[in-house]
Amino acid sequence: MLLQAVAAVNTVEEQRARWERKRSRTAKELVETEQKYLEQLDLVTTYFVTILKAKGTLQPAVREVIFGLLESIHCTSQILLLHLERGHLELGLEGFCQKLELYGHYAENLEQAKKTLQEQVKKNKAFCRFKKLQESRPEFLGWQLEDLLPLPLQRLHQYKHLFRDLMENTSPDSVEFQYLAKAVKSVSEVSQWVHSTIRSHENSMQLLRVQKLLKGQKTKVLTPGRWYIQEGWLMVVPTKGEEAKRKMFFLFSDILVATKPCHPLHPLNSDKFSCQAVYPLSQCTVDKVFGHTQSQGGLLSLSFPNKTLLLMSSNQEDINNWYLNLTTAIRQLKARPTFVHQKEYLTEQHVSSRDAHTVQEMCQDF
Repeated sequence: MLLQAVAAVNTVEEQRARWERKRSRTAKELVETEQKYLEQLDLVTTYFVTILKAKGTLQPAVREVIFGLLESIHCTSQILLLHLERGHLELGLEGFCQKLELYGHYAENLEQAKKTLQEQVKKNKAFCRFKKLQESRPEFLGWQLEDLLPLPLQRLHQYKHLFRDLMENTSPDSVEFQYLAKAVKSVSEVSQWVHSTIRSHENSMQLLRVQKLLKGQKTKVLTPGRWYIQEGWLMVVPTKGEEAKRKMFFLFSDILVATKPCHPLHPLNSDKFSCQAVYPLSQCTVDKVFGHTQSQGGLLSLSFPNKTLLLMSSNQEDINNWYLNLTTAIRQLKARPTFVHQKEYLTEQHVSSRDAHTVQEMCQDF
């Protein structure tokens, strides 16, 4: 019995020793990576922000857009590192968590900062020369300013994992554990904020790209709250004995857009698509006609109040992706209590020019 008790104590002590070793390694990694991060931020604040303020090469408003909160983030990192190097983890984490929102606001401005930087490089010759001169310094190790601006967001991702590793190897009964738990929660929340910001920007770029692909401006893709999901070629199977037609489809969170390529010899629109129909997903149900097995390709049936659309692909994975994305989009759309888009769907017209004109007018509403 005594031997078992001794063995149990030894096992607990060994586990604690392992935790302490892991904790020490993570704490050391946190300090070393923070030092490296601070060195990189120093390059921007010292050789760009401070000198540009003195030289006046950039207008203050332009300089603020490009560098924005970087000085504040730099200061926050300096204070955190000072506490970490002195072994004051609790003080460091407490102050750091109070400043974490800087990273969220920095993420919101980052794309505009990059865009403004590109514009200044192109049109401001004095700034362009200054930028090249600073980047040629040996301290930069080949880094360009464009590479350094996203560093805070990359560091935020590292904080998330380092703080969590520290917490998992710290006794839950200790004071440090409480501070680490709060830091992990705060960093996770800001990371989600940053992720949503990046996702929103990427979505805006996709919407803009598709808008530019469509001939004319009658089909409005750029709509607040709309999300790009998928695009690709599908065969439209007619209900009567006509030949199946290949069309390009664009799937969004609330609509499915059917298009056909413009004539390749068109002087302006040879690389664009002409909108033929816009189908509101709020009125749609989707079924697999075939494609349930490992056969080649499949057929989807999209049902609307007065229209059935049969879409086919010879690629099994492709048809599965379309089915999954369509059903997910429809389910999420119908789950939204505030959704008020209840417009009639548009279908391809093969009759009079008056009907075709009506379709184009209705396309404007989207």
